[in-house]
Amino acid sequence: MNRAINKVAILGSGIMGSRIACLFANIGVEVVLLDIVPKELNDKEKARGLKLDDPRVKNRIVTHSFQSTLKAKPASLYHKSFGSRITLGNFEDNMKDISECDWTIEVVTENLDIKKIVFEQVEKYRKDGTLITSNTSGIPIHLMTDGRSEDFQKHFSGTHFFNPPRYLKLLEIIPTSKTDPEIIDFLMLYGDLYLGKKTVLCKDTPAFIANRVGIFAILKVIEVMQKLDLNVDQIDKLTGPVIGRPKSATFRTSDIVGLDTMIKVANNLYDALPNDEGRETFKIHETVGKLEEKNWLGDKTKQGFYKKTKNEKGETQILTLDLKKLEYNPKEKVKFATLETTKLIENLNERFKVLLAGKDVAGEFYRDSFYSLFKYVTNRIPEIADEIYQIDDGVCSGFGWKIGPFETWDLLDIKKSIGEMEELGYKPNQWVFDMLESGGESFYKIEDGVRQYYQISSKSYQAIPGAEGLIILDNIRKNNVVWSNSGASIFDIEDGVLNLEFHTKMNTMGGEVVEGINKAISIAEKDFRGLVVGNNGANFSAGANLAMLLMYAIEQEWDEIDHMIKQFQNTMMRVRYSSVPVIIAPHGLTLGGGCEMTLHADRVQAVAETYIGLVEVGVGLIPAGGGTKELTKRVSDGIETGDVELNALQNAFMNIATAKVATSANEAFDMNILRRGDGISINKDRQLGDAKNLAIELAESGYTKPTQSTDIRVQGKTGIALFMAGVNGLRMGYYISDHDVKIARKIANVMCGGDLSYPQLVSEQYLLDLEREAFLSLTAEKKTLERIQAILQGQKPLRN
Repeated sequence: MNRAINKVAILGSGIMGSRIACLFANIGVEVVLLDIVPKELNDKEKARGLKLDDPRVKNRIVTHSFQSTLKAKPASLYHKSFGSRITLGNFEDNMKDISECDWTIEVVTENLDIKKIVFEQVEKYRKDGTLITSNTSGIPIHLMTDGRSEDFQKHFSGTHFFNPPRYLKLLEIIPTSKTDPEIIDFLMLYGDLYLGKKTVLCKDTPAFIANRVGIFAILKVIEVMQKLDLNVDQIDKLTGPVIGRPKSATFRTSDIVGLDTMIKVANNLYDALPNDEGRETFKIHETVGKLEEKNWLGDKTKQGFYKKTKNEKGETQILTLDLKKLEYNPKEKVKFATLETTKLIENLNERFKVLLAGKDVAGEFYRDSFYSLFKYVTNRIPEIADEIYQIDDGVCSGFGWKIGPFETWDLLDIKKSIGEMEELGYKPNQWVFDMLESGGESFYKIEDGVRQYYQISSKSYQAIPGAEGLIILDNIRKNNVVWSNSGASIFDIEDGVLNLEFHTKMNTMGGEVVEGINKAISIAEKDFRGLVVGNNGANFSAGANLAMLLMYAIEQEWDEIDHMIKQFQNTMMRVRYSSVPVIIAPHGLTLGGGCEMTLHADRVQAVAETYIGLVEVGVGLIPAGGGTKELTKRVSDGIETGDVELNALQNAFMNIATAKVATSANEAFDMNILRRGDGISINKDRQLGDAKNLAIELAESGYTKPTQSTDIRVQGKTGIALFMAGVNGLRMGYYISDHDVKIARKIANVMCGGDLSYPQLVSEQYLLDLEREAFLSLTAEKKTLERIQAILQGQKPLRN
């Protein structure tokens, strides 16, 4: 049957409930958010003479929870206006409203008896055939449906979101034996397509997949840490970005989540898993127990494994806990020989081989912790999942790992590593030996551009379900590369469309990337019908390669800088004025030059989580790759739609002058970076496919090369005076520096067309020339060079 989700009820408005409500509001779904009614008045309500039956009292809990979510950072909503899609209510007055909902999600406290009471109420009002799910993180799903109707049981499942649900991609789907298979299929697809999640089918076992494996991995790290006499700073250095894990690594993550939460999950697992061979790992270490006794739980209690304080100068200082003495000391600088050897290895896959082969204590730590994890996950199939990719997907999407346990193991020599594992007492499950004996050499492989996994039940390789239609560049890297250099690669993604991928550090844009852009357009214009610029990495582009610019500026090679900027401008204009449609696919960080390229696209297919803006002011410069010109042009183009001309231009000016960054694709529409006709992909995995379809749509609708504009309206001296009045006010209030004022004047000069006596019409090239002149003059400023040097050294530039 066709099933549409137009309205959702969320029962429970705590941190997770309110954030899940925002998740659905973000995609345009109407939400009813309900919670319990207070049993007594608080002091403020008494002072106002309110009674318990007053709606303001009855909705106090849900209102307070929701408002707290709206104030929290990072934001749960893509756009603040989306909060209007959420209606607040309470269980007494508004439970009846779920009769109008297509999906009801229970998110109340983790207590089975309470959940059963809620479900009893739900059954009174729920419409037959509608979905009913629970967000429990650990209560057995099958126990919740006792006493419920057949229709309720058929449409019931666990749907475990991870916190914060906007940013963590995992959605675990946990059906019962009575869940209709069509409902399972729908939830798996809806979570992927509409909510942008990595949906993972789980079995109804303690902590499901991600927490079962992830908590084991964390606790094993602590166990090995004690064994090898390592400290908190050392462990977080070893278990962070260097192995493809979040910056928060192990102990900072615990502080963020809350040590009490981790202990609760671990204790539950210890009690629920009497036959788990790794059960003792879930037993909380005595030292960790002492932290709980002291209420040193992390951020929520202002101290945990780390503590933020002030030194004698009043500066913020982060202290680290000595787990032996239970005292806080200044963070230590960590060095290991193994880590030193991997500093220049950008590729994570190549880095892993070196890390696990290390001869020092770091290598010993990696082998002990990873080999035990490898053994543990081999024994979890078929207990918690039937397929290996479900474990990798769960841990990666739930804990922010770049590669999962089986993917990590694939990077090593599996046969050789098994011998080392056995020496350490970590012999894997028999099915791994069976795989090797049958000729399988890895857990995953790519066959004809399709990624396959080893299926234990059939002892054969199968395509990973759900990947149909996705464009994964690594899968076609071997056979579909048309051209490449050190910074970019051009792929044939079929149906007459090319894809250009950057692969410099942070995808910054230097000479090799500019060459790649021009080459991709030339090839597309000759033999293809469209071009997509995008990648599968974490970010689209962090902007220009500042190192080259700094070198030229220090050596006062002004002609070289002028040539470099002119070449970049010409390339951006070629993006806009080519004979084939060019689709830009921004996601993650899309800053500076990355934003300018987006501004010059025929169409944009952004991911919802796109952080985009013109940030050049932060390094003492102005956008000179056509960014300043393009926002000026867009204001001019929009005059006929009724915009108040100077106000609109001033908004654009302030966005550039303050280096404002949109924190979602939706906010980018407000900033005129995205426009009508541009698309948003909720699921990043689907972005390149969506962008390709957009390119085909434009090509098939009769795409014609645009003509350059010669009628951009600029304000001249009047506009400059208006803008600088505001800037000077900020300077008088000491909000900005003299150098900031100088930069702002340069921006105003470009956007207003220079020293013109009255408003006039100018060409794009006229504004590009002004951009380049302003940029060149700022590169000669000492303050600008200081800011660039600070950025390149990983420091925050001084705004002086």
